[in-house]
Amino acid sequence: MTEEEAEAIHRIVVMGPSASGKTVVGRALAAALDLPFEDADDFHAPTSVDKMSRGEPLDEADRAPWLDALASRLASTPALVLACSALGRAHRDALRVGGVRFVFLDAPASVLLERLQQREGHFAGTDLLPSQLARLEAPGEDETDVVTVVSVGTIDEVAARAARALAARRGDE
Repeated sequence: MTEEEAEAIHRIVVMGPSASGKTVVGRALAAALDLPFEDADDFHAPTSVDKMSRGEPLDEADRAPWLDALASRLASTPALVLACSALGRAHRDALRVGGVRFVFLDAPASVLLERLQQREGHFAGTDLLPSQLARLEAPGEDETDVVTVVSVGTIDEVAARAARALAARRGDE
């Protein structure tokens, strides 16, 4: 990616269900683009974290203040890579501020489950995967600010594919 292409991409939301690689790929992408990184998990209310820790999915009432906080953060930050599930179209619409671009990390359910089974110390466990997949609305063709990247391979490979897809999409405009 050229310097000019990197400068044109300032706010990126790396999205997908649990264990799609949002945090690890988001960190690698942020490092590659020399942008700061934040994780939307850090913006959840303690009651939401408790709920998810019990294996209970969040509802829209739980998500609304969280999405508002994330949209405010994106709007007030000139450059940021944010890891965020953004599972539904309405969630992405709420985050569409200030030229945000999305990277949808797509992986088979079997890969997500395997990753969740190996993950330790995170509040989102295997019990939440079915609700995450049921809630997921894959980006539509009209969501031209979203690139889809298959989240299989090494972290660096997936991050490189994401950077290339963002640059290519930027070139299409």
